[in-house]
Amino acid sequence: MEIIDQDGNPIQKEKSKRIIAGISGILLGYLGVHKFVLNYNTEGIILLSMTVISMALTCVIIGAFTIYIPILIGFVEGIVYLTKSDEEFIDTYQTNRKSWF
Repeated sequence: MEIIDQDGNPIQKEKSKRIIAGISGILLGYLGVHKFVLNYNTEGIILLSMTVISMALTCVIIGAFTIYIPILIGFVEGIVYLTKSDEEFIDTYQTNRKSWF
């Protein structure tokens, strides 16, 4: 079934970025790569900044634990992306722009 706009022209379906976002979330999520894939630049910069700050603080005892926060966020979001169907992923993350989890 084709979706058409008010002028009768067919609307192209958006391609899903689910697989690339999910895999990059699992492997490189701590750098925010999966956020940049989905064009969530602010959120990607937040994750990247968290990682850089955590790495800078590794000489302090608290920095050793804070590095796991962006790693965990990226991993969980990658799993969530991969467990959704393409239609659900497009609707949730590409059309409605849900930023986190």
